Amino acid sequence: MSAFDPDSVRTGDELPALTLTITRAGLVRYAGASTDFNPIHWNDRFARAIGLPGVVAHGMWTMGAALRIVTDWCEEPSRLADYSVRFVRPVPVPDDDQGAKVEVQACVTAVKDGLATIALDVRLAGEKPVKVLGMAKAHVRLASRIDGHGGLESR
Repeated sequence: MSAFDPDSVRTGDELPALTLTITRAGLVRYAGASTDFNPIHWNDRFARAIGLPGVVAHGMWTMGAALRIVTDWCEEPSRLADYSVRFVRPVPVPDDDQGAKVEVQACVTAVKDGLATIALDVRLAGEKPVKVLGMAKAHVRLASRIDGHGGLESR
């Protein structure tokens, strides 16, 4: 039996917190997969020359990785109706094995018309966590069943 029960989702429900780690090696892998080889993602000298603190993570990596809090929770990525964010600050990635830690929290802010609205709080970890994504919001379909094609059937 699945832990996710779409019929029991309520406003105020908190999703299990998620901590993400991104390293320089991870940036290289993402650059290859996304074909985004912008030097700000691999060259400290270049990144600093244009005013960044050093190499920074790809914004789309941050956006996509943060969404895992929702897809892990609902257990079926095809439930995701939409997702949007505002990029607020870059995620600096130090040149060490520790990498950068990004903390993600989320809660259900509304349930209406078969959709749950999920607000995400995405921050760079540290003594004073800094928000890196703003206005991050996802909508999850709460249909009872998944059809044979991976889509959702209405109730």
